Amino acid sequence: MNILGPDAIEWLGVHYRTILKTGDSGGAISVVDSVSPPKSGPPRHIHHEADETFVVLTGDILFWLEGEELTRGPGETMFIPRGKEHTFQVISDTPSRHLVILTPGGFEGFFAEMAAGQFRIPQDMPAVAEAAARYRMDFTGPPL
Repeated sequence: MNILGPDAIEWLGVHYRTILKTGDSGGAISVVDSVSPPKSGPPRHIHHEADETFVVLTGDILFWLEGEELTRGPGETMFIPRGKEHTFQVISDTPSRHLVILTPGGFEGFFAEMAAGQFRIPQDMPAVAEAAARYRMDFTGPPL
């Protein structure tokens, strides 16, 4: 059972539920409700055409943005401008629930593709990178 409800998806232990679809905003924005387990986080990457804002609801997250490390906890936000190399890791002993706001919208489709294929990192990285390129994202380095 997915902890975010029956319409949520899961990939690499992270649960995602799109709560504002790109089509519902005329393409302007999408919002994904996400729950990430302790020690989880993606490889370093760049979104070339989307700004990304995290609103942390529970847990603590260490963000790495262009070489600078910043910690955010419940009630705090992290803005990542398009074109900036970044990653993050949940550093609390409990999962982090956070909203991921993408402007413009569209990147939530990447999560859906990854969940459908249950791609693994690093084993399936060529397929992951190929999908990421369709969403104007490039992987640039390892996770934290």
